[in-house]
Amino acid sequence: MQRRTFLKGLAALPALATLSTRLYAAPPGSPYFLLVFLRGGFDCNHLLVPWSSDFYYEARSTLALPRPDGSASTSLCLDDRWALAPSLRAHYAPLYAAGQLAFVPFAGTSDLSRSHFETQDHIERGLGPDAGHSRRSGFMARLASVLDDRGRSIAFTRSLPLSFEGGGDIPNLALTRGLRAGFGPRQASALERMYADTPMADSVREGLDLRRQAASDIQQEMQRAGRGAINPNGFAGQTRRIATLMRDRFRLGFVDVGGWDTHVNQGGMDGPLARRLAYLAEGLSAFAEAMGSDWNRTVVTVVSEFGRTFRQNGNGGTDHGHGTVYSFLGGAVRGGRIAGEQLDVTRANLLQDRDYQVLNNDREILGGVFTRLWGLSGKQIGTVFPGSPLRDLGLV
Repeated sequence: MQRRTFLKGLAALPALATLSTRLYAAPPGSPYFLLVFLRGGFDCNHLLVPWSSDFYYEARSTLALPRPDGSASTSLCLDDRWALAPSLRAHYAPLYAAGQLAFVPFAGTSDLSRSHFETQDHIERGLGPDAGHSRRSGFMARLASVLDDRGRSIAFTRSLPLSFEGGGDIPNLALTRGLRAGFGPRQASALERMYADTPMADSVREGLDLRRQAASDIQQEMQRAGRGAINPNGFAGQTRRIATLMRDRFRLGFVDVGGWDTHVNQGGMDGPLARRLAYLAEGLSAFAEAMGSDWNRTVVTVVSEFGRTFRQNGNGGTDHGHGTVYSFLGGAVRGGRIAGEQLDVTRANLLQDRDYQVLNNDREILGGVFTRLWGLSGKQIGTVFPGSPLRDLGLV
């Protein structure tokens, strides 16, 4: 084969080919860290239920999840404020009981824009307003550089995320699956035939066209917010592959999951959002199992750019908010608890009378986790999160 032909062939290979530059093993005994980014801003009240708050049940007439009553069909009481949503009991309750899962409510960033992209970038850069670093420098790339061989990294994404930009040769492996909006062509055609040659034919056709357009608009908005991330259903089928690759070669991983921008028809206990969260929990439980004994040296952090409005909107959904819940899973996690600063869930304690406040800053929390997990010095963690104070919540 001629050299020119060989190089053309290499250029046509998918992102998996970049793994060939990193086919050596990471140092034995070093910890694993996986960041799971829920793009779109998920409603944390469908994860942690503020069951002791009467205001929660007043503000969410159709979306509120049931108070715990000791039965398997309702929320699982975690403490005198919070309960685990029913859809997550099967996969999260065992991890929580084993002390391998912790939650940090009232978490997030200082960014108040409620813009998907601005807030996602704010988190992934991990930079304060006066840091003086490149806007295309990601905090996980800086962490990898500080850790050297202990920080061999991979992104399970279609393109390299901002979190890993500025870090040199970091491979990425796409896991994206497509989505479909609205009625399928067969269902729409059947409805049109049903009303053909009737006075309602034109109205039905116009209604179907409107529905298709609305569904397409909603899907495009969710895809833009998700930045090409896999959907939760796809995530549940991929986590074993992620675990296999990380165990063999990598110590830092990033994966994003889309589909959390629930402006309409969010649903209650058995609704679409509850099902997505169940897929997420199922996938992370499968990841834990596939990691085997290495799970004991693993921390998985689940974040989202922001939460949702505390009150539901007129479309049975929620809109862009501020504070949310971060989750920490792993055998290296000191779990079985709700960590961080908290407030009673009342109207008086909402931000701008609409959102959860942010009391636990993302950079401060992650800085504390990284310092403990790898024993980083003050100078090293200052490279990862310049200008940010540490907040050690004892999560590891």
